[in-house]
This record gives sequence, structure tokens and C-alpha cells, in this order.
Amino acid sequence: MRRKWRSWVTVGAAAVLATSGLVGCGSDTDDRVLSFYTAADGAEQYAQAAANCTEDAAGRYVVEQRTLPKNADDQRLQLARRLTGDDKSLDLMTLDVVWTAEFAEAGWALPLPEDDAAAVSEGTLAGPLESATWQDTLYAAPLNTNTQLLWYRKDLMPDGNPPQTWDEMIDIASGLAEQGRPSWIGVQGRQYEGLMVWFNTLLASAGGSVVAEDGTTVTLDDGDAAETALTIMKRVATAPGADPSLNQADEAAVRLGMESGRSAFQVNWPFVLPGIMENADDLPFIDDNGNVTATDTGNTVLTVDGEQNFLPAPYPSVIPGEPAQVTIGGFNIAVARTSEHPELAFEAMQCLRNEENQRNNAVGGGVPPTLESLYGDPQFREAYPAWREVRDSLENAAVRPVSPAYQSISTLVTATLNPVDRIDPPRTVDELAEQVRKAVNSEGLVP
Repeated sequence: MRRKWRSWVTVGAAAVLATSGLVGCGSDTDDRVLSFYTAADGAEQYAQAAANCTEDAAGRYVVEQRTLPKNADDQRLQLARRLTGDDKSLDLMTLDVVWTAEFAEAGWALPLPEDDAAAVSEGTLAGPLESATWQDTLYAAPLNTNTQLLWYRKDLMPDGNPPQTWDEMIDIASGLAEQGRPSWIGVQGRQYEGLMVWFNTLLASAGGSVVAEDGTTVTLDDGDAAETALTIMKRVATAPGADPSLNQADEAAVRLGMESGRSAFQVNWPFVLPGIMENADDLPFIDDNGNVTATDTGNTVLTVDGEQNFLPAPYPSVIPGEPAQVTIGGFNIAVARTSEHPELAFEAMQCLRNEENQRNNAVGGGVPPTLESLYGDPQFREAYPAWREVRDSLENAAVRPVSPAYQSISTLVTATLNPVDRIDPPRTVDELAEQVRKAVNSEGLVP
């Protein structure tokens, strides 16, 4: 009999905020409605936060949550159009962590006043705080963060323990392939932002960077770090028993590769844990060799002999003995230059990212908080089982290239890296450096 697993995620019934139900005709808050434009993922939690902050404001203002398109590029485009069109209805907005420099340089996001900047800096994790900063100035407040972990099947590990390095993981996967056992290493290899994240993490972990702190000077071809990163990527794509669809794989495909029983490893975000638990009753059975079977063995990718089999571990190192520098994701809250109530918007910003709202965002939406205090909270730890691995990863976090030209950089870099199995490390390093210079020049940024 297959064991039932209760998801650790407790999703609150967050009602979407309706302005008509909160602001009566003729109310003195009619002209103090703060629109909060948010990403589509997590919109339910953002709506609940807006409702909480409206209640806390006790009539001084109302926060109205509005959902942006699902796709990140479409989110950015809609915000840019509203800002360039001087849309006065735009007050607060969630910014992907890679947009800070662009929105700051364009004057679209207001710098935080000194007191607000001090309040945000106090108790916020260093990596997320860096992602909200441009040229030593805070232009946003970290709302949530994200970091990839290594997720592995314990039943397929030679000694039951996960690998410590990429080289070790590739060797284990190759050995599993020789034995006819599940051997895929799930990675994001499709030509999109996930491929940029993989490359940037390997590059940073090898001691390199794409651009310097000025956001314009290309450093990708300084030293051997880029070649080291590309060599690992090529080996993962061409190792015996590699995922044949790696060049088209995104986060969802990588998750399904594990749940279907074909992967031994995946590098992915924390959302895969609640996802696999929610799908526990639909997972295929596995035999003593870890292969999928039609026989009811009672064992799955998730559990073997009643014990947890799908587990998180630190992201593999590039340099043995040195922790990986994993590229973080997440969203920051910024106050739009179009806001007619910037003082109230900055006040609401503090509320929207407080402990209660970040806790709800993490437990209900799966994305890690940016406040250090929550990682020490026993109740949060119980509700968010991967907290330790997430926190440790965030302590050594890397950020994507901080540059106003980031969107162009990412587009050209991922086009050069895909297909991954055709990477030629020395030649590809030169191509990448040239593409990054092209991206910087296309934005009118002169090193």
C-alpha cells in the first residue's frame, strides 16, 4: 500500500484584494490607494500581504494588489511601458533581482530614503540586499529570494551520501549509467534565463565573473574560470547516460525528469520539494535497482521502505573544499517614480516585506524569505523543511551580472551556450566575451 504524504505547504486562503470592498464612496482614503504590481507567481500571497498592510494602515492608505503577466519578460515590458508613459496609478512594483540596475539607471525606481534604507538593511541577508543595490544605493527592498540546491535520490548513491563536487556527481552518474540504472543529471540547458543561472553559478564558483562592479567592463575572459565552468557544462551534457533532452530542459522539465524516475540528480529551486510531495500518489514504483517498475513495490522516488528518499543537499562545488556560489533569484519591491504618494509607498514597502508576510510568502508560495530572523524561528523551520540548505546556500550567494545591460547580456550569452553539448570551452570563452561586449555597447555603455 503506498504511503500517503501530507504536503508541508499550508496554503492560506488569501482573498484577492478588491478595492470596492475596502474603500467606500467618499472615503478619505480614495486618493491614497497604492497600487502594488506583482509577479503572477505568488500573487495570492502578495494579495494577502496587501490586505494585511491595508488593515495595519488603519485608514491612512489602501494597498491594492495587481497581477502582472506570467512571463518575466512580459512583466518587465508592462512595467517599462507604464513608467515611460508616466502612469500615475503605478506606486509599488516587484522587480526581478536582475532589473535593479536597469530601473535605477533609467530613473524608474526611486532610491530609498536614508531611514528606510537603514531599516531595510537591518536584518536582511547580504545576497538579497546586494541584488537591490546599484552603485552603493538601495533602489528596492528584498521581498523574497531563491537559491538552487542539489536534489538527489538516496537509493542511487553508492554510500547513501550526495556528491560534494560536480566532478564527483558526473562520475557517479556515469557509473549508474553503466549499471543500467537512472543516471540523468537534471539541469536547465534550454536557451533561456535558467541557462544563464547555471553558467553564472559555475563561473562564480570557479572565481570568475561576467562583468566588473561598474557593470560595463567585461571580465568573463579573465583567467581560467569561464573555461572551467564550460568544461563542466559540456561534461554533464555528454556523459554516459546523460539526459538526451538537456538542451531543451527548463525547471519544470528537470522536475518531471526526477518524478518520472529517470534522474539521479537535479539542480533546482526549493519548489520541487512540495511539488513531489503533492504528487506522491502518482509517482511510479521503483525496483531494487531504482528503475521504474509496474510492480507495486511500495517504493518510489520519494520514499523507500518508508524513509525519505528524495533529499536536498548543498549545491555541488566547482573547486573541492570550497562552497559553491549559487546565483540567487527572487523579487524586490521598488517605489515607482510615477507614484503620487512616495512617502506612503515607502511605508507600505516596509509592511509588505515584514516577518508575517515573508513567512506567508515562503510557506504558501515556496520562495525563501530575506529576513535572517525567520531562519532562526522554530515554527518556520518546521513549516519549511529545506530551510537549513537554503540558508547555507544564501550565505555564499552570487548575483547575476549587475549591469543596466543585463537583459541583452543574458540573451546573447544563452544563445551562445545552447546547445550545451556543442560547447567548445576555449573557443566558447572568446565568443562569450565578444557577445557581452556587444551587449554592453548596444546599450550605449562605454567601459
